[in-house]
Amino acid sequence: MEYKDYYQTLGVKKDASADDIKKAYRKLVRKYHPDVSKAKDADQKTKEINEAYAVLGDAEKRAAYDALGSNMHAGQPFQPPPDWGGGDFGGFGGASAEDVFADLFAHVGRRGRARGGFAMRGEDVHASMAIDLQDSYRGAHHMVSLRTQERERSIEVQIPKGILPGQQIRLPGQGQDGVHGGPPGDLVLEVSFRPDPHYRVEGRHVFRDLAVAPWEAALGAHIDVPTPAGQVEVAVPPGSQPGRKLRLKGRGIPGQPPGDLYLVLEVVLPPASSARARELYQAMARDLAFNPRAGAGR
Repeated sequence: MEYKDYYQTLGVKKDASADDIKKAYRKLVRKYHPDVSKAKDADQKTKEINEAYAVLGDAEKRAAYDALGSNMHAGQPFQPPPDWGGGDFGGFGGASAEDVFADLFAHVGRRGRARGGFAMRGEDVHASMAIDLQDSYRGAHHMVSLRTQERERSIEVQIPKGILPGQQIRLPGQGQDGVHGGPPGDLVLEVSFRPDPHYRVEGRHVFRDLAVAPWEAALGAHIDVPTPAGQVEVAVPPGSQPGRKLRLKGRGIPGQPPGDLYLVLEVVLPPASSARARELYQAMARDLAFNPRAGAGR
């Protein structure tokens, strides 16, 4: 069998930190996710990436992998040590050399025999999941389709209230099947927010542009505004300028403490598209004697 260079698979150096390995893994998982990747070998790439991270993402397994293949390169002939089943791979229940290599490092430390082979926990499956901002505000349930070991199934996922982009949802027992009676792995979903034309998210704080008429900004007004948690009435203070932020404390993404919702004022001018509108603008220019550039210097 040939040696597999897991560092090469993830595109990292052999002295890479655990954090660098995790970042490289997440980047590759997103790149080859079936929902976004158009590559014909996306499924195979995902399998290789998950196999590599199952080893390099665990300190004990990585140490064993480094010790057994310290001077090897991808493609070189590789023979597992005698205490892992013998030169003919007989201790692995007739598995192929490819399977032996994956199992050898994916399950270091679990050497208890079961029915003539090793009882091995299945690998965790990592994937990304996009949700709406409103799902984080209220919590939600979604069905996701998952393909593992050539088997496609649907799983209901509970979206916890207050979850943020980059956080993970772990579903125990929903990963790859175990080997020789071993328990299945977990499904780990990394959450992201779908782009929203109305809202921007910074941590738990949420921002929305709020269009107001010139007289609403100048004289003040009470305006009904839709938010991810429902409609609220907002008081626009008199004399408000474009870009002013109105803070709605605690109306951001739920948490301990919750974030805030910021409404950023955007003054929208009515068009001078009629004779009456032009007349009103001319009266303002004449009567107000307002110069927005006064004091701006040269």
